[in-house]
Amino acid sequence: MSNVSYEKRGAVAILTLNRPHKLNAINSEMLAALGAALEVAEQDDDVRVLILNGAGRAFSAGFDLDMGKPAEGESDDEFIARELRKDFAAIMRFRDFPKPTIAAVHGYCLGSAMEIAAVCDITIAAEDCRFGAPEVRFGSGIVCMILPWIVGQKHAREMLLVGSDKIDAERAASIGLVNRVVAGDMLMAEAENLAREISLNDPLAVRLTKKALNSGADAAGLEQALHEALQIDIEIETTATPESAEFNRILGEDGPKAALAWRAAQLPQENNS
Repeated sequence: MSNVSYEKRGAVAILTLNRPHKLNAINSEMLAALGAALEVAEQDDDVRVLILNGAGRAFSAGFDLDMGKPAEGESDDEFIARELRKDFAAIMRFRDFPKPTIAAVHGYCLGSAMEIAAVCDITIAAEDCRFGAPEVRFGSGIVCMILPWIVGQKHAREMLLVGSDKIDAERAASIGLVNRVVAGDMLMAEAENLAREISLNDPLAVRLTKKALNSGADAAGLEQALHEALQIDIEIETTATPESAEFNRILGEDGPKAALAWRAAQLPQENNS
């Protein structure tokens, strides 16, 4: 678990994303390590609450764009679909984890990392945290369309269609994306104190209460909606247009700033006369 550290403090398990030189961008190795760590915490009866946080300057800048290569005999589209389903399952693992999950986020919490924080039962943010879903800026879709279920349709549409990555912690709290905002040096202390409060409760009652909350959301259509949105994301990622092809060429050769500038230059010029 070199990309994910696991620490147990009494009844609390702490998972730390540990790829700080890449702002904890989540790659395939980290996904596997997260799955292994979650399995350990789930099987340990002494663990009653799980905390997820990030090492270094950020919680996580999102999923790593380097997806790897298709397996032998697998088409590019099949590979992309398989990878997106794997990413989706990794996010939902936190939502479906049978014990309460707390995300303690700071620095950057972007893209699918924000989706992981959103599906956790409780999210605590440091004052310096910045949230966002910039996928549409890069021609990508949303892996786990959880945001409308957390912050409501209007806020979700603004965030996802604008593609901003500059939502501050105060705004995130005001729309219900996070539960609490604290000073950066108090982030983990706040998360651990809350985890200990939860751990004092009857574990069966806590586990079944979380199950009831998830079941109620699924009865309202959450799970079906997320799977349908995933299929649309797969369509986005496997459909090429002349614009997307040129954008990706510039992105690969010259970087994101050049690619975004190129797209902006394609827009019709305003006539101020």
